[in-house]
Amino acid sequence: MEGRITMKTLMAEVNFSEGKNQEIIEKIKEAMLDGEPIDVMEISSDPNHNRTVFTFKGEPQNVLDATKRLSAKAVELIDMTQHKGAHPRIGAVDVVPFIPVKEVTVEEALEICHQFGQFMGNLGVPVYYYEDAATSEERKSLPKIRKGQYEGLEEKMKDSNWIPDEGPKTFNAKSGATVTGVRFPLVAFNVNLQTKNLDIGKKIVKAVRAVTGGYQYVRAIALTLEDRDGIVQVSMNLTNYEKTPIHRVFETIKSEATQYGVSVLDCDLVGPVPIYALEDVLKFYLRVHRFSMEQLYM
Repeated sequence: MEGRITMKTLMAEVNFSEGKNQEIIEKIKEAMLDGEPIDVMEISSDPNHNRTVFTFKGEPQNVLDATKRLSAKAVELIDMTQHKGAHPRIGAVDVVPFIPVKEVTVEEALEICHQFGQFMGNLGVPVYYYEDAATSEERKSLPKIRKGQYEGLEEKMKDSNWIPDEGPKTFNAKSGATVTGVRFPLVAFNVNLQTKNLDIGKKIVKAVRAVTGGYQYVRAIALTLEDRDGIVQVSMNLTNYEKTPIHRVFETIKSEATQYGVSVLDCDLVGPVPIYALEDVLKFYLRVHRFSMEQLYM
């Protein structure tokens, strides 16, 4: 009897700084697809953030090659000197996490990440490694690396503590810098509030994000959605859904909003969501405490 063939699967979530110009986005997509097959899970563009995320998975080498192709095209077509958007960013190819999905070790994912970092460096783009690929404790955190954003990057790079891990040590005005690493699957979760008062959003953010005393595994900002009549969004990354589940963060935001007379309008789950991140949501809201994810089928 032949042994079972197991396919290694790696996922990449490539965030690049263009969410408005569909012609540029399409050219980057064409570059991504011009090679060995990958499974494109989602393409999400946000004009307010002026940002697009390509999420895809497949055999690790195929994922690496696709990431290289689309990143090279993004570097060619995106000019950061002209970029404006609500989402924090430091580069044309802003952040590229690699996520082990099936039969891929962290060590194997790190090798892919380092190959990608070297590739970007050879394109003339400064590169910082974060999360499991970080070269120092200070660089584990994406917000710390991105602090000051693109506009503050040139000055930041003069600090010996912020010399890039790969590529040139001087500022690249057209492309900015790229952050890449290996991490646990995160959940990009946005809560949209029935208010145009950004100060209320900022107060709610302080209650939930880690750096201001909230949940350890929540990164959050408040921003205005101009294409939705100026309503306020609490935009979050939940970096460990097992330790800080979605429903707990949502209920906290809902409770905090109530004291300002504000209700939750709706929510967004951006990009692929690990199926097990939804298990606690089902159990909490449906009270099905004996439910198992193995009950689900397609």
